[in-house]
Amino acid sequence: MSLINKETIAVFRRLWGAVQPYRSRIWWALLTMLGTASTEVMFPKALGYILDHGFKGDASHLALWKVPVAVIGIFLLRGICTFSTSYLMSWVSTRLLNELRAKIFDRILNVPISFYQAESSGRIINTIMFEAQQVVEMLKVSLTTLFRDSLTVMVLLAALLWRNWELTMIALILMPVMAWLVRGVSKRLRQLNQSQLDVNNELTQVIEEATRASQVIRIFGGQRYEQQRFEAKNEKLRGYSMRTTVAVASTTPLTQLAAAVAVAVVIMFAVSQAKEDATTVGHFVEFVSLMMLLLTPLKRLADLNGPMQRGMAAAESVFALIDTSAERNSGKILTHRAIGKLDFVGTSFSYPGQQQEALKDIHLNIAPGETIALVGMSGGGKTSLVNLVPRFYTPDSGEILLDGQPIQEIALSSLREQIAMVSQNVVLFDDTLAANIAYGETQPDMARILAAVQAAHLTEVVRDLPDGLNTVIGDNGSRLSGGQRQRLAIARAIYKDAPILILDEATSALDTESERAVQAALDELMQGRTTLVIAHRLSTIERASRIAVLVDGQIVEIGTHTSLLAQEGVYANLYRLQFAD
Repeated sequence: MSLINKETIAVFRRLWGAVQPYRSRIWWALLTMLGTASTEVMFPKALGYILDHGFKGDASHLALWKVPVAVIGIFLLRGICTFSTSYLMSWVSTRLLNELRAKIFDRILNVPISFYQAESSGRIINTIMFEAQQVVEMLKVSLTTLFRDSLTVMVLLAALLWRNWELTMIALILMPVMAWLVRGVSKRLRQLNQSQLDVNNELTQVIEEATRASQVIRIFGGQRYEQQRFEAKNEKLRGYSMRTTVAVASTTPLTQLAAAVAVAVVIMFAVSQAKEDATTVGHFVEFVSLMMLLLTPLKRLADLNGPMQRGMAAAESVFALIDTSAERNSGKILTHRAIGKLDFVGTSFSYPGQQQEALKDIHLNIAPGETIALVGMSGGGKTSLVNLVPRFYTPDSGEILLDGQPIQEIALSSLREQIAMVSQNVVLFDDTLAANIAYGETQPDMARILAAVQAAHLTEVVRDLPDGLNTVIGDNGSRLSGGQRQRLAIARAIYKDAPILILDEATSALDTESERAVQAALDELMQGRTTLVIAHRLSTIERASRIAVLVDGQIVEIGTHTSLLAQEGVYANLYRLQFAD
């Protein structure tokens, strides 16, 4: 059958490698499946014996107590084996699901930043929550069905051949018809299931965006538009589901028809044989019962094609995400706190898939403890420049040195330990205020947390919260104001106490009073630290050691606030525009 092809075998090999730690339970499960298969033969055998010895003249030879003992014993054994199989397979599949999800989550934590430009968050969430479940369900269902029903078919065929090999061979002639039917729908199912997964990713993305952008949707009256987007994707998903159902369901009546033909032919030949030999009623009923019992596992094996193809389509997405290249973390480990000297040497950079350079031949030497402000129009390359320091991106040419050592030669984890960052897009976690300040530490220092709170002017905010530092702040700090969220991000940077500080519009969400207070705290924080400041409000960077003006990815001016104003160049024009009033 085409469901057992090279791709399926490759996936099963990989999954089998994943379940190797649990192989003892797999073998026990296979043993219980064999027990279930053996009970299939027992009941027809017992029924045939009862018919031959319980309804004829020699009925006195059959002890009456044997009937309930045999029937109850068979089904008791079957129940124990079936329960054991389900329990063992569920135990293995749930462990495997946790392992797959952990591998995917670990990978998305370590992929390059550029990965998130090509992949939507909806697709990632869908892969972790839905597609990983599909893969494990495929493994659980396919192993249980494939092995248990295959064993059942083999046991029943052996019993049929033992009872009457001629009638069995007649019935087996129609078996290729069922294989051909399954083969016919396999390719179609694979295509449909892949398309269904793609649409499911799109639907998840619509839901995720509608949840995240709830305020924008309401302000701009986008409810109807979002509802139409959702309904279009939902209806498209329903269409693929129905096509898949038609493809799978069409095999069932056709295989049952083929099986009915086989049973009819066998009964016809059995009746004709009964006239010629001494075939008993019990033997005939036993044979027909075995044949009828054979139909159920054969049908399940035929229906296995659907979940197999769904699982295969999901497996491609799951393993593609797991196999995504992670950031290279090899290199030297810094055993001491960095001094903070940064040098950009002929650094050029362009974003993946774009020909235009975001940075062109940057030469910039930053002394330890110096504050460099980066200014310029939007798109000038300011954020691109600071993103190269923690190696979110890698320069196309040139290099960046930290204390004279190329950062490409430093292990990522070690490099980023030396850097604290406050971005204009504040990211907070649905955890306590204290946990957000000490984020990344397993054993937070409460004294340092309190000091960071005071330095970021959050003392009154903490005092007004119901549980103080233990208050859960909601999704991305939704229970805090914009200014409070910004100050919390600053407190997190203060707590880290790194020698290099990156401030990307760190005071953008603050009112004038809060900005002055936090700016004072930042001025104190920046003492003794190498600081890169991106700011559009030039009043916040007048006291920087030097100001670098970027235009189209190049540094066109650099100097102090006073010297740049005296040059009457780009910076002076920007300053006059901002303070024209």
